[in-house]
Amino acid sequence: MPKTKFQKIIFGVIMSYTMAYGMEIYNVAIKIGYNLNIGGFSTMTNKVFLGALKEASYMGIFVFIFSNLWGNRLGAQMAEKRIAGEKSNPYTYRLMRQSCTVAVMCPTMSMVASILFNIILAGAPWSQLPAIWTGTLFKNFPMAFLWNMFAAAPFTHWLFKILFEKGTANEKSRTVSSVTIKE
Repeated sequence: MPKTKFQKIIFGVIMSYTMAYGMEIYNVAIKIGYNLNIGGFSTMTNKVFLGALKEASYMGIFVFIFSNLWGNRLGAQMAEKRIAGEKSNPYTYRLMRQSCTVAVMCPTMSMVASILFNIILAGAPWSQLPAIWTGTLFKNFPMAFLWNMFAAAPFTHWLFKILFEKGTANEKSRTVSSVTIKE
């Protein structure tokens, strides 16, 4: 896990863009209408990935900013109220913190998406924002939760470990290899 400010920033960037890209794949596929086809998302084609990459390029910036402003902090506070914090099982704590962060970030990013895609780009009236935001939240929350739990967070931890904990693994292996076994 991140120990320095630099590592926290890198971890945050990886997580932000992994979440943004996964959510944009989902939303672009819905926008194109794959969810309405017989066979649903299984009929999706590769053109979704490029469209999602374009949208994730700037949505990832919003995710990074809002998660650092309040998402991570509020998620941690909510998790602390529900379990014994870092005194509890580390895996349970991590899952609870992820869940609580999604509970903060999904409504936030659904609001950003509602304003950007529906109000600004599509010209919907501001008076419809509560309904648009609610619909966007209902659509995105299940996917955001599952994507975070089963894809974005595991991928981010895996990549972070490769980038920053390589030296630690080598030191452990050197220590093990230098142990003398006496018979």
